[in-house]
Amino acid sequence: MTDAPLIWLLAGEASGDVLGSRLMAALRKQRPDVRFAGVGGPRMTEAGLISLFPMKDLAVMGLVEILPRIRSLSRRLDEAVAHIEALQPDLVVTIDSPGFSLRLLRRIAPLRIPRIQYVAPQVWAWREHRVRKFPGLWEKLLVLLPFEETFFQKHGLDAHFVGHPVLQSEADRGDAQRFRKQRGLQDTAPVLILMPGSRRSEAPRLLPVFGAMLVLLKKRMPDIVPVIPVSSVVADTVRKATALWPVPPLIVTETTEKHDAFAAASAALTKSGTSTLELALAGVPMAVTYRVNPLTAAIARRLIRVPYVAMVNLLAKKALVPELLQEDCRADKLARTVIQLMTDPLLQARQKEGFATLLTGLHAPGAATPADAAATEILTLLQGDATSPTSLHSDGCSPARA
Repeated sequence: MTDAPLIWLLAGEASGDVLGSRLMAALRKQRPDVRFAGVGGPRMTEAGLISLFPMKDLAVMGLVEILPRIRSLSRRLDEAVAHIEALQPDLVVTIDSPGFSLRLLRRIAPLRIPRIQYVAPQVWAWREHRVRKFPGLWEKLLVLLPFEETFFQKHGLDAHFVGHPVLQSEADRGDAQRFRKQRGLQDTAPVLILMPGSRRSEAPRLLPVFGAMLVLLKKRMPDIVPVIPVSSVVADTVRKATALWPVPPLIVTETTEKHDAFAAASAALTKSGTSTLELALAGVPMAVTYRVNPLTAAIARRLIRVPYVAMVNLLAKKALVPELLQEDCRADKLARTVIQLMTDPLLQARQKEGFATLLTGLHAPGAATPADAAATEILTLLQGDATSPTSLHSDGCSPARA
């Protein structure tokens, strides 16, 4: 390939934006002339992407929560398809956000542009039958968890484990003293991390419970300092929702300060997802809590096929951290759990030992970083070196454009 390749990228939420920005850097390292277009957030914008529309328009989660947004999401899907059709990029890479990504990949199939899905849909957790719809959606699937490669290959899909990006997050390199000094905190003040989620549809469900919990915690720990690391997308929402809290939280939007807060923290309460792996890397004792629309929860309970919600528990194959979900996401239960996390050294040691063990399995063999491994897989397809039979569309068409 002699011409500068154009890669069209899609990220639909904050975690995908981080993945996308790292991927852009890794691709440029291996192919300096690569060009980018597509949809991303502030991190990808800093890396040079001009986003077709605001990424926040796609950040929604939940079976019921998405209903009021269907018309808007449909318009954005039409815009993305039209943009790809006009630009005719050499490759399309969709990052996570399966609700939007998979629809986009299906819509652009007639264009015969090679497609990669980066981050696997978690069909191994629920609705495994959906995997039957995946052949023909992409030429290559890049997965973050080691067991996912085997799962998707078992279903005849070309899946490649590229390592988990949390290993590049530097969440374990925070400076506790710097955080305390910058925020004017006493050395002995207990710091509690609260992570309500990066989507506008998530945070409002957890923040009222966190606020009520702090009322109870303040009686036992008068000097407790709650810290809420959030993306810039939901920062204003969080500020408004916490304005009347009995203990004003410190709101952190900058990544380095978030990691410094991790280093200073005694414990954390977090939603499920990648945040659990970030906290594990930083060695912060934690509990996972979550609350969604009751109808969404009822449907999910009928469909979920895995024993745990927290990623750290799934990887550890045991209940390494407490899960306080839906009806158990209550102020009194959260307060009791936080006190235990902050005061029980045996519990803290057991969690940290478990974190260290599970994190060793997240490294992709033979690559400097997960982003480097992903970039290599992408450029291999871009250069036409993908020889697996599963890199053909299910209708027998070659992914090469006519």
